[in-house]
Order: sequence, then C-alpha cells, then structure tokens
Amino acid sequence: MRFLHLSDLHLGKRVNGCSLLEEQADILQKILVIIDTEKPQAIFIAGDIYDVAVPPVEAIKLFDWFLMALWEREKEVFVISGNHDSGGRLSFANGVLSREGIYFQTICTREFRPITLTDEYGPINIYLLPFCKPVQVKQLFPEVEIHSYDEAVAFLVQKMSLQERERNILLAHQFIVGASTSDSEELNIGGLDGISVEHFLDFDYVALGHLHRPQKLAQLEYIRYSGTPLKYSFSECGQDKVVVIGELGQKGDLKLKLIPLIPKRDMRVLRGSFQELIKVENYRGTAVDDYLSIILTDEVEIPECLGKLRQIYPNIMQLSYEKILQRETLLRPLQKGQRKNPLSFVKEFYKLQNGLEVSAEQRSFLAELIDEIWQDKE
Repeated sequence: MRFLHLSDLHLGKRVNGCSLLEEQADILQKILVIIDTEKPQAIFIAGDIYDVAVPPVEAIKLFDWFLMALWEREKEVFVISGNHDSGGRLSFANGVLSREGIYFQTICTREFRPITLTDEYGPINIYLLPFCKPVQVKQLFPEVEIHSYDEAVAFLVQKMSLQERERNILLAHQFIVGASTSDSEELNIGGLDGISVEHFLDFDYVALGHLHRPQKLAQLEYIRYSGTPLKYSFSECGQDKVVVIGELGQKGDLKLKLIPLIPKRDMRVLRGSFQELIKVENYRGTAVDDYLSIILTDEVEIPECLGKLRQIYPNIMQLSYEKILQRETLLRPLQKGQRKNPLSFVKEFYKLQNGLEVSAEQRSFLAELIDEIWQDKE
C-alpha cells in the first residue's frame, strides 16, 4: 500500500498580520499534483487542519475543496485533530464521510478500533489518535491514574491491543521528546507535554503531526513528522518543506521518500545596510516578492525606511535594526535580582562596537585585568 503523509496545514494562518490563504491554496494544489503522480491509496493528515479553533469561512472552504478533490480521486483519507483544532467542529458529518472513505477521529474515546485496509499482503490496521490532554483521558477513564501527557498516551496506545503479526499504522498529534522545534509551534513550558518515542515502537509506521520541521525520531525512519507544507516563521527559513510518500509491503518492508514542496512565495531573511538593500542586484538569488524579514545594519534609523524598501520588496513582514537593538539591550537596566559580571558587559560592548566575538586570548586578558582592578578597589 502506498500512502502520503502530511500534517499541520494551519489553514487560515496569518503571519505578522499577513494572510497566507493564497499560498496555502497553491501548495494544496501542488500536493494534488504529487498525488496524481505518485498515486498513493491512502492520505494521512495528522492534525492542525486549521490554525484556530473557529477558523475563517475561507479556510473552511479551502479544506472542503481539498477533501472533495481527494474524494474525486477515490483516495482513502484519514484525518485527526490537532491542538489548534476544535475536535467537535471538525467531526461534523463524520458518519456520512466515513461511508465515502474519509475518516475523521477528532475526539478521544474509550475504544480504539482501527480502520482496516487490505492489499496483497493482508490487512493494514490504521489507528487514529487525535491530540489529547491528560485531563481528557482522566475524564474518559476515571479509574486510571493519569498525571502527564506521557502517561496518557502510553495508556491509550496500550488500549489499542495491536495485532503483532499484522501491519499497524498510527496517526498521532503530540510532541515527542528529542524532536527539533520551531518558533511557530505552541509547546508547553518545560516540555510537560513531551511523549517518549518508546510508546510507538511496535507500529509499522507512525505519521506524526504537531512539530513543523520534517524529521524522523530517534533515527527511526518509520516514526516521523512530515512538518508543515509551508514555512510559518522566519526560524524555518533554512528548512526544506516536504510531503512523505511511503510504500508498505509485507510486514517489515517499508520504503519512504520525501518530495520537496516549493511555495508560491518563500520566507527569507535579508541583512545589510539600507544602501546595500536598495541595490537589488546585490540580492539576485532572492525573489523580490518573497515574504521578508529585513535586518538593517545601519547605526541610526533611516527616515521612511519601510515605505522606501517596500517599493522594491512589497512583502516585508519584519524590519529591525540590528545594532540599535543590540545597543538598547545592552543599556536596558537589569531587572531586580538580575546580575551580570563585568566581563559579560565588556564582551557585549566589544561585539556591539566591532561586530565580532571576543577571542579566547582576549577573554583571558580581560579576566585578568578585571581581577586586578577589583583587587585594587578592595
């Protein structure tokens, strides 16, 4: 069986006040082209369909169009809810859709019955685990002691009672400990929502959603995040967005390939002085209509800078002055209880003035000099 794994569409998302709905419609169309080329039988969408629990009408219409396009191609579609979704709203018409091969699991239940597909090698059991919090699991199973996300997911996976000789696939939307994160994600402080990868080892493939960087877990090819189809923060500028195509043969035989997704507009960071940036020839590798974060290296603010730059780069999302920000940070009074040693101040001032880090030799000399000054004061 061939399948396509994607997640975290975040339809309706706005970044720095800019709607990305046009880019989202474009990337979904490109995913349909990949589906027509690769011909997967099943489509796995691992949560965060929308960016907010009550999405705008345009986002709902876009997902409706995408589902209809998948139905017309006679694909089996499996969808779970993420932490951004409203499980109750997303499950609308689930009973009718399941008769057409479109399966939604948006709310945790006491029973986990897989949807079973078959191919020439026998049954493939597909389990759907939507995003859930410990309190929700405790409400379903008041007789069980559940104190953490990890305990909740471990208990739910155990309830699935896998058929070990058959092939089993899981869709889940959780944060797995050890995975790499991005600025555009919502995670609990201190990793309280972290789940151990060990709970998923017995599956033949685990289609994860929640984290925006495509990656495998614990060097295991069969447990992975597909990541977002688009970049949703400038911390993701260095990432290549992909969809995962898998081919599951007999048990233990899994082949995967990652197909790049090319956005209509990319997200980039440009850094330089105002005079450098207005010379477009300095940035030939950058499409001028990309979404940009511009970091100016000028010492002082440039009058009407944003308006002038937007005549060249119409989709600037962020504008900041690197050296002014560094200076303000350096001069900002310390909060009560904060302390900085003199060497830290000198190192920051040196970098501000010279744009370079203090070398090991310079640091050693400064430390000795500061010690001598302090001894003289005593």
